[in-house]
Amino acid sequence: MATATDPQDWSERSRELSRLLARAGLGDRAAFATLYERTSSHLFAVVLRINRDRAQAEDVLQEVYVNVWRAAQSFDAAQSQPLTWLTSIARNRAIDSLRRKQTEPQTQSAPLGNDSDEERDVYDDVADNAPGPLALLSQASDARALSNCMQGLTAQQRQSVALAFYDGLSHAEVAEQMRQPLGTVKSWVRRALLSLKSCLENAVVRDMQAE
Repeated sequence: MATATDPQDWSERSRELSRLLARAGLGDRAAFATLYERTSSHLFAVVLRINRDRAQAEDVLQEVYVNVWRAAQSFDAAQSQPLTWLTSIARNRAIDSLRRKQTEPQTQSAPLGNDSDEERDVYDDVADNAPGPLALLSQASDARALSNCMQGLTAQQRQSVALAFYDGLSHAEVAEQMRQPLGTVKSWVRRALLSLKSCLENAVVRDMQAE
């Protein structure tokens, strides 16, 4: 029986990214350039939602692709889809950048240029001038705050936000994975992120009051 990470179940885009990663892992610079072209806007959106300083986010994106070039050979299709793997690298580098700078995300809004709707739709409905859920989590002293907040979501919201926010899937891909209408999935993700944001904000306030 095919597993959730079986390449046979992947979209054509995922299979293409997997092929590009494999070729990049063998030192194919042209494949790496194509990989950058196909994924950079999505990964920049991921970084920018965590680190709101656009200049820093651009630097982080370059670090991400340096890491991808060095680690492409280690990508394992049996463990994750390519965009999930790339998003994890981007997310971790963005959080590291905040810790290195010992700063909080900037409060100005940051337009994402010419990103496609598919690449932006995980976040666009909850964009505002405050730190996002991951940025707030990076400020919390107890990582259990996220687990506690996740328990306040419905099962469908937890699954949809995990696929979208952590695995880097688009709304359309989440809808396909969960076999639900696209509009329903968008509503679940939007409400889940808003709920998480409020819950994590409260957790940060409690941490500050306890210091």
